Amino acid sequence: MKILTVNLLQSGRVAYLGPENVWVDQLRDASLFSDEEADAVLAVQSLRVTEIAGAYLLDADEQHAPTGRDAVKERIRSLGPSVRADIRAGQERV
Repeated sequence: MKILTVNLLQSGRVAYLGPENVWVDQLRDASLFSDEEADAVLAVQSLRVTEIAGAYLLDADEQHAPTGRDAVKERIRSLGPSVRADIRAGQERV
């Protein structure tokens, strides 16, 4: 099974393609695609260039958990920024 993941241009947040082509922020809400249909979904959704960047497919099991060689990376991405809020780029240190 595959899940389509992207970064939203407006917010920079990680998102996943959910039902009815809506971006969702939780892996558990993402649509699962068969290996056969996933490439076509990626091709169509990649045309949404005013909304998204970095679209790609990730391997997942039936419970929406990332699998394969990128499982750890995808788990970290799904949890949000891994840098403390007080030292993120663009913020002044106090």
